[in-house]
Amino acid sequence: MTDNVTAGSPAPHTPSPADGYVGDPALRAEWDNRYADRQQLWSGRPNGALVAEVAGLTPGRALDVGCGEGADAVWLARGGWDVTAIEVSGVALERAAGHARDAGLTVRWVHAALTDAGLPAASFDLVSAQYPALLRTPDAAAERALLAAVAPGGVLLLVHHAGMETHEAHDSDFDPADYVWPSMVATLFNDDWEVEVDEQRPRVAPDGGAGAHHTDDLVLRARRLR
Repeated sequence: MTDNVTAGSPAPHTPSPADGYVGDPALRAEWDNRYADRQQLWSGRPNGALVAEVAGLTPGRALDVGCGEGADAVWLARGGWDVTAIEVSGVALERAAGHARDAGLTVRWVHAALTDAGLPAASFDLVSAQYPALLRTPDAAAERALLAAVAPGGVLLLVHHAGMETHEAHDSDFDPADYVWPSMVATLFNDDWEVEVDEQRPRVAPDGGAGAHHTDDLVLRARRLR
C-alpha cells in the first residue's frame, strides 16, 4: 500500500502521487524530462552511506528528501521507519510508489519542492538527503528547511559527492555555485546541534545508475539536541 500527500497534508483520495505538485513548474519539468529519458535512472538499491549511518538508529519518523525512484524510502520503510518521501518529479514518484506497492510497504509521498512543501516542523527523527539537488537562495531557504524538519533528538544526514562544489560551471548549464552543499548546512548549526560525523570517505556505490562514477562522499550527520 502507498499513501499520497501533497504539501504535507494527507490526501487519501488523490489517485496519483504526481498530482497536486507544489513548487516551480520549470523545476518539475526539468526533472520529469530526466526521468522520462530512461526507464530507470538510478540503481534501485539504497545508498551506501544511508545504510551505514542508519544502522544504529532506532526507527521512527523519517523524511527522505529528493527520494527519486524510491530505493531509500522503500529500504527505510522495510526497516520499520514511518517514511515520508518528497520529490519534485512526478515521473520519479510514480515509479517510487510502484516499488513500495510491490513490496507491500506504506510510504507517504509528497510531490513538492522542499521549500514549498509545508512539512510539519521539528517532527522527523531522521531527515535524509542523499545527493540532493537543492537550489541555493540568498536566505538559505533549503538549508533552513532541512534543519527545521528534524525533531529534538533526531538526526540530519546529508550526503553529497565530494569535490563537486569546487568544480567549474559545465557546458550543460550545471553550476555548482547554484546548489546547496554540506558545508553550507554546517554553517547554520548552533548550540542546539551536535555534529556526529563530518568527513569525506570512499563511496559505497550501488551498481549501475546515474552517478555511479563518483568515488568519494561527503557525509554530514548531526543530531538536534533540543
